[in-house]
Amino acid sequence: MSWLRTFWASTVGKKTVMAVTGIMLVGFVVAHMLGNLQMFIGAEAMNKYAALLKSTGELLWVARAGLLVAAVLHITAAYQLTMINRAARPEGYAKQEPQASTLASRTMRLGGVILAAFIIFHLGHFTTGTFHPAFSETGVYGNVILGLRSPLVAGFYVLAMAALGLHLFHGAWAGVRTLGLRKRSADPMYRRLSMGLALVVWAGFTAIPVAVLLGILN
Repeated sequence: MSWLRTFWASTVGKKTVMAVTGIMLVGFVVAHMLGNLQMFIGAEAMNKYAALLKSTGELLWVARAGLLVAAVLHITAAYQLTMINRAARPEGYAKQEPQASTLASRTMRLGGVILAAFIIFHLGHFTTGTFHPAFSETGVYGNVILGLRSPLVAGFYVLAMAALGLHLFHGAWAGVRTLGLRKRSADPMYRRLSMGLALVVWAGFTAIPVAVLLGILN
């Protein structure tokens, strides 16, 4: 396993791990968004969808464990790469003038912290019910409605989804570049696919807390 330790110790290895785990997490996010959008079909559809997931039993826990490992590796690699970059340049630039960078790339670290905090809250909110005012094991539709009626909670979800959208816009583009799945472009700002993915995921997730606050979902 020495080769694995050597691979992980290199910056190329850490970036590759970030890219692979990032793609895994993107797949989960898209599937999760599509499932959540059944809120707009109605309580019966949403509750049946949740019951179907729970009926998979051990497979669901295997999937959760895999996602947890991917998230931990993704966050650890990001943190270590940040520390390596800081050590390489202990003093920042006297003047920063962004050229090919975007708001998404410049806020990746802050967005990552927001998303990490959101994941912890979200799991305690809708999975364990720790942070939920009236959690039900079977009434998932009602859990969402009651859980998002608070403007503060709904606002946190909207903020987190904005961070997710920005994270996806830059991360999806950077990930496929790291893995060599997309060639270098003469126009580094041209990111149509990552823009489309980010907008769809952001809109899909944001629609639910906004619809609850506006009374469209009740």
